[in-house]
Amino acid sequence: MRSLKELFRIGKGPSSSHTMGPQKASEIFKQRNPQTSRFEVTLYGSLAATGKGHMTDAIIIETLSTAAPVDIVWQPSVFLPFHPNGMRFVAKDANGNDIDEWTVYSIGGGALSEGKKEGDMFDTEEIYNMNSLTEIMHWCEKTGRSYWEYVEQCETKDIWDYLHEVWMVMQAAVERGLNREGVLPGPLGLPRKAATYYVKASGYKQTLQTRGLVYAYALAVSEENASGGTIVTAPTCGACGVLPAVLYHLHKGHNFSQTRILHALATAGLFGNIVKKNASISGADVGCQGEVGVACAMLQQLRANCLVAVQRKLNMLLKWD
Repeated sequence: MRSLKELFRIGKGPSSSHTMGPQKASEIFKQRNPQTSRFEVTLYGSLAATGKGHMTDAIIIETLSTAAPVDIVWQPSVFLPFHPNGMRFVAKDANGNDIDEWTVYSIGGGALSEGKKEGDMFDTEEIYNMNSLTEIMHWCEKTGRSYWEYVEQCETKDIWDYLHEVWMVMQAAVERGLNREGVLPGPLGLPRKAATYYVKASGYKQTLQTRGLVYAYALAVSEENASGGTIVTAPTCGACGVLPAVLYHLHKGHNFSQTRILHALATAGLFGNIVKKNASISGADVGCQGEVGVACAMLQQLRANCLVAVQRKLNMLLKWD
């Protein structure tokens, strides 16, 4: 498995596959062709079929148009062999001749691939030598360590600084979403609801308040994502509200320290990484329910980790007695 930095990505919504990935690809191609006279970008398959609703064309044009005009070609019925989210970038000279061409895929979670078995510019080193939860659980049982300690062992020293940045962006997205009203972008004219629901939830009886607040927090981040705001893939833009909502509530409602929040992020990220390695977090592959399902599984892993920690503490006390 690769670094959690490739799972928790910071960027603009509303889709890690449809905006974050294409934006990054556009930036790379623009840097390769600073003197081009025109760009042509062909979107294939799933990327083309839902691209307009996800503002794919808008983010590509916004990124490339600072260097040259951009033409977007839509090919929703054409699926390239490697992945449903294919893109072909072409740079043209003043006479309309092709001077550079690049095919790349947005494979989910903001990640890119050239679809090559060897020499793919986006291939990075795998730093986790265990790739299944069973292996990692056995390691934890054998060593007496927690999941976040396995993350710490495998990642570089700056992982906690990066996860701190991730946590700051998550908090900011919750708070922006709670304070914004109005209508979300798009033809449906959907109103933002997080701010209103937060006020309502704050007045609920204690037995219902927690559930209401967590829902408001998740809705706040999701609405920020839908409006093209800056969020964190957790593990994707489509599931970006789930993990921040619960962590924000633990921080605000239960006084969880920043250290505990970062350990929770590492634990949740490890589980998301396992799914990304062995299955998929891409909505084009497994559907939007697959994205949110992984986010919920990441939360379940946090719960399981807390239960394991409690059990270990009880075992220690029993042995001492």
